[in-house]
Amino acid sequence: MLYALTGLVLAWLLSPTDFGLVGAVLIFQAFAWLLIDSGFSFALIQRKNPTRLDYSSVLWFNLAVASILYIILYICAPLIADCFDGDRRLVPLSRVMFITIVTNASAIVQSNRLIKQMNPRPLAMANLAALVAGAIVGIWMAFAGYGPWAIVWQSIAISAVKSAILWATGRWLPLMRFSWPALRSFFSVGGSMMLTAFLNTLFQNIYSFVIGNRIGLAPLGYFTQANKWSKMAVVSISMTLTSSLLPALSQVQDDEERFKRLSLRMARLTAYISAPVLIGLIVMATPTFHIMFGDKWDASIILFQLLLFRGMFTVMTDLYNNFIIALGRSRLIVKMEIVRDATALIALAATLPFMSAESASHPLLGVEILLYGQIAAGAAAYVITLVSAARTASIPVAKLFGAGMPYFILSALIAAAISPMLFLDWHPWAILAAMSITALSAYLLINKMAGSRIQADALAYILHRR
Repeated sequence: MLYALTGLVLAWLLSPTDFGLVGAVLIFQAFAWLLIDSGFSFALIQRKNPTRLDYSSVLWFNLAVASILYIILYICAPLIADCFDGDRRLVPLSRVMFITIVTNASAIVQSNRLIKQMNPRPLAMANLAALVAGAIVGIWMAFAGYGPWAIVWQSIAISAVKSAILWATGRWLPLMRFSWPALRSFFSVGGSMMLTAFLNTLFQNIYSFVIGNRIGLAPLGYFTQANKWSKMAVVSISMTLTSSLLPALSQVQDDEERFKRLSLRMARLTAYISAPVLIGLIVMATPTFHIMFGDKWDASIILFQLLLFRGMFTVMTDLYNNFIIALGRSRLIVKMEIVRDATALIALAATLPFMSAESASHPLLGVEILLYGQIAAGAAAYVITLVSAARTASIPVAKLFGAGMPYFILSALIAAAISPMLFLDWHPWAILAAMSITALSAYLLINKMAGSRIQADALAYILHRR
């Protein structure tokens, strides 16, 4: 919530070009971060009992790679600027922003241990303190007129404070030793996951690169804003309902029946929560943006909606991927990722000629067309992962598909029913309130009438009845 509030303030104070400048830097940072993590986080979580030497070896490896990458990127900063019409503002921005590569690398193992222990409280407290520090720094600098530097120093404050708190409170210190055999033991899972993550990161960021390179930093700023807010919803759901459940799945990986029951239950719970949230945000995007930003970011609304639509496929795909990872079949994920990315590449090639398209009502029409390609690729990824996860877990494809689909259908029908409210001549707050109350009431009532066990369990948990 604090991160969202900070983002709101920055969106009011900064320009699309400011966000475009930072968005350009984030493209290269994403790949650097990928090389640092190396897939070992997945491997550490998947392993039942990692040793202190395992954790220490991963930590020292991550810090070494982070330091080398920072030096390389520092030197290459002018080349990064050349990719975006030679905008020299990117040189100092990127050199400072890339400091977060090292600070974030120092916190990977500490965070991983807490996730492995299923102890989210210290991690949540560190994140909260980091967000407070980032909010103070970012908002002050934005008010002081520092433009994109406000976002850069906000990011540095967040990563530095989070890492410092985790080290101060983590009650774990690494061995002053490094073991190649320990590191190599993770490559069967970690190496495969790194390749998968690389391909996934490539196709997540290639769109930002193409937008900034082909049509400019201001359009990239609109896309970055839409991507930021849509990803906030999608990643929050995915991390809470899919990635955080991986340790539980790993614990029952040797019991086929329990694994199948738990997998189906997770699929129902993920769909029950993600479907109404994401579809609700899609249909209520216009009043939501007007409340948050006025009309300053109207060009981002349709992009936000399309990215959320793709996010529905992303959440379920991430869930199914975790079924496969928990069973130690990471090489299968690599094969699927290659097929999925081939589909994404075809979609990109098909939409690229339309990048410069625009109209009076759709100034970023070319970007919209590009996102339709992403949606097609996301749908393909969903189908491929669904079939593969079902076969790997010995669950009928129709059964796994049917575990979550009713909640998406119900949410879509409710969204269609409330969409005429968008045309009411009311204040955006009134429209949003009317749509939200109507949709939530209908969703809860229909699920209750249908005897949804997942809803009953979720409400009981929320109300602390058990």
